[in-house]
Amino acid sequence: MNTENISTYLDEKQKELSFSGAFYGRKGDNIITGSHGYSNWSDKVENQLNTRFSIASGCKIFTATAICMLVEEGKVTFDSKLIDCVDLESPHFNSEITIHQLLTHTSGIPDYFNEDVMEDYEELWESRPAYNVRSPKDFLPLFQHEPMQAEPGSPFQYNNSGYILLGLIIEHVAKISFTEFVEDRIFLKADMQDSGYFEMDRLPARTALGYIEHEDGSWKTNIYSLPAKGGPDGGAYTTVSDMAKFWQALKTNELLSEEVTANLLKPREVVNEDRLIYYGYGGYMAVDTLLNVVKYIQMGYDPGVNFRAVYVPKEEAMIVVCSNKSEGAFEMLKEIEGVLELKI
Repeated sequence: MNTENISTYLDEKQKELSFSGAFYGRKGDNIITGSHGYSNWSDKVENQLNTRFSIASGCKIFTATAICMLVEEGKVTFDSKLIDCVDLESPHFNSEITIHQLLTHTSGIPDYFNEDVMEDYEELWESRPAYNVRSPKDFLPLFQHEPMQAEPGSPFQYNNSGYILLGLIIEHVAKISFTEFVEDRIFLKADMQDSGYFEMDRLPARTALGYIEHEDGSWKTNIYSLPAKGGPDGGAYTTVSDMAKFWQALKTNELLSEEVTANLLKPREVVNEDRLIYYGYGGYMAVDTLLNVVKYIQMGYDPGVNFRAVYVPKEEAMIVVCSNKSEGAFEMLKEIEGVLELKI
């Protein structure tokens, strides 16, 4: 399929899927991009390639990268214990919890958004004002007095609270706010000029509002469905090209040394043994039977937010899909994988 046919095909797929967002795909020197839908539905402001989108949990890898920077500087180790890194009023937390366990979702701490108990992230803010949640410490009342879910070192169980604690460790060790650390040490260094942890009631230009659609066709924005400002477990805003820049900087060791980068991207915990899906520090990965990484996978889901990205090291291929609706990113990503003919 030539470039013109690919563009026409993906335009049609975006319309077919009612996709609202933007995408970037690259395989070698071949780059394809596109956008569809509106960043502001009321005023019919169209999404563009430089539109900033929230990526929910897709930015956990930023938190993991920040921790790796502190490890590289000798300020903490992956075996450092939570209790030695930050002073918390959490009477039920096990004293043996380590940074490694927080990174790999094996710490056993209570998750403030437990999907086994709660189906919709919006439910968290029915009795708590989301507009007050603007820093990592603001999340603590959601889980700091709850009992442990499991023992430290237990099997993988996805856990947002662990990444909140990692953010607090970064703040305590680096003596700077978490969001400033990531913006200064990662976004700036990777030339991610359009990325940041923006407050939902003070969004900058070219930032998409998130939309939640109802079964009857009506919709609402997600401003009352999420914390006012994202943090270590998710909620940064970025563009599709900025995410590609992040992976470029990461794989060329511009953010971390070769050794520490390898540590960040190494498969560690089994997520799905049958499908050979593992988790490392900050992200999922598909591996072969010898545990070689075939594809790095990032995903993010929030009300009015849908994000998917993959990096395929063997083919030096990168796909990023951002949506300001609750779905659609995965479907577009699969279409782009097909037209790029990725062997995965």
